[in-house]
Amino acid sequence: MNADAIPVAIINPDAPADSLEAKQPYIDNGVERAGKEGYFSRDYMRKEWDRLWTRSWLIAGVTADLGKVGDYFLFNIGDESIIVTLTEDGVRAFYNVCSHRGSRLLSEERGNRKVIVCPFHSWSFNNDGSLRRITDEETFRPEVVAHRPGLMAVHCEVHAGIVFINMSEGEAPPLAEAIGLPEGYLEAYRIDRMKVVRHVRSEWGANWKVGVEAFYESYHLHAVHPETRGVMGDLNVQYDLYPNGASRMIVPLGQPSPRAADQSTVNDGLEAMLKDAGIDPTGFDGTAADVRRAIQQAKRERSDRLGLEYERFTDGQLSDSWATGIFPNVQIGCHPEAVFLMRFIPHETDPERFYYDTMTLMLPAEDPDYSPPAWMGLPEDTDVTGAVRPATEHYILEEDPQLGLVLSQDASLLPVVQQGMRSRGFAGQLWGEQEQRLRHFHVELERRLAAS
Repeated sequence: MNADAIPVAIINPDAPADSLEAKQPYIDNGVERAGKEGYFSRDYMRKEWDRLWTRSWLIAGVTADLGKVGDYFLFNIGDESIIVTLTEDGVRAFYNVCSHRGSRLLSEERGNRKVIVCPFHSWSFNNDGSLRRITDEETFRPEVVAHRPGLMAVHCEVHAGIVFINMSEGEAPPLAEAIGLPEGYLEAYRIDRMKVVRHVRSEWGANWKVGVEAFYESYHLHAVHPETRGVMGDLNVQYDLYPNGASRMIVPLGQPSPRAADQSTVNDGLEAMLKDAGIDPTGFDGTAADVRRAIQQAKRERSDRLGLEYERFTDGQLSDSWATGIFPNVQIGCHPEAVFLMRFIPHETDPERFYYDTMTLMLPAEDPDYSPPAWMGLPEDTDVTGAVRPATEHYILEEDPQLGLVLSQDASLLPVVQQGMRSRGFAGQLWGEQEQRLRHFHVELERRLAAS
């Protein structure tokens, strides 16, 4: 199909070409049907480990968890556990393994250790990875430990308050290039100033790619999340593709779906969005078509009152969800008040399971109406001040992670998709233009898996 003939939604046709809101040029990633082997095969899973996970920049966590020297958190993926810690010289990362006999060093998910002591033979290391002490060193022949065996480092860099690691044995590609997003895109949200207010790691019954795919399109909203029809313009979504597998969709909020019959009534969902923006819905005299603009104006007024400096955002960023994908396994729901960082982490041994790891981070503000978007599913009793970093909540496959209605619906559906894909009657995925982010993702995935 000629690119000019493909219907596209543009959130702001007047956005300057250099604006982060501007529609990106169309990328034709072809029309091939995707194979399905990669969703079940352990051989494919091993190939992904060797050529994708151990060679890509991965989001390990956020700098909000590294407030003072000695603070650390663990990033676990596959068979690897990595210590990410704040040293006197900045954030660094090391394999969580003793160089003596291979014992895991730390087991607590986060904490503060300026000195790391092996639980097996009490060798100790400084948190910059250097060897501090070998127990009974005089019993070792000097040649065995002359190289002063410290912790093995992992490539580690920080971007916009997010910590990335790369397990490549040689040089890693430049991080800014690997991310693929324009300069200033993530920085505008000031994630480095945000606080983690909830962190959930739940096990889901599907391949990790099924998870990515479900969150990379809004095509399923009308069927899986019918309650969103009153508040999300699911047919007005702007899709943009960036280099190296990065992508985003701008989902307009505060407006009914074009699929909804009633386009004028300010329904309960729209009233809730008005209230979140600091507007008393009982005094609102506009129609549904006026809600999105009212939210934008109210948030600008809030910014002026609280010094939030929303001048750095377009109007659309104040009301809409900029669902931003960073290859290979991340989507960030970007909002001025909060970001929802979701990672789709492969299971250690089973290609038909993955971990849905989500962090809700909020930018602190003194306003009782200031809150993250309702779709993030924060329980009502959540402390959103960020004063105390909550423990990570862990849920096994059979447990309800209490992620809210929308995300619970996804958790229930994905195993059904995984099962259906196994059928002889299913030959592979067929993607429309509302699913162009999926095709873009798979083109990049296959490119990396084909690399020697």
